[in-house]
Amino acid sequence: MGKINTGDYYTIGEVAALAGVQASTLRYYERIGLLPLPRRMSGQRRYTTAVLQMLAVIQMAKEASFSLPEIQVLLQSQPDGAAVSDRWRDLAAVKIRELEAVIIHAQEMKALLEESLVCGALQFELDQVPDHKLLTE
Repeated sequence: MGKINTGDYYTIGEVAALAGVQASTLRYYERIGLLPLPRRMSGQRRYTTAVLQMLAVIQMAKEASFSLPEIQVLLQSQPDGAAVSDRWRDLAAVKIRELEAVIIHAQEMKALLEESLVCGALQFELDQVPDHKLLTE
């Protein structure tokens, strides 16, 4: 068996620095199966550059509000052999529908609050609410 060229591998600290994450994040991602377990040399984790690509995808997915379980689905190989880009497309379509529902709800809340600012009847009702101190006396 030939000697491994350690120049092709990065330590956990090097990967963390290059990816802009904490080393503990890498260990956590490994523990939950988001990242594959790296090769070990003299008991230390050694990563290839492929992990940087995976971390970039994880970061992009997190910025798009994907949960860690959703990111696991994205990155883990599937029995049907679907490419990561196909899984991204499917998950992104679901996420867009979820975000559209959140936007609609936020718009409804905004409209309610705006109406409350101009509604004289509501202002009258609010002014009729007794002071909290008066209720406890």
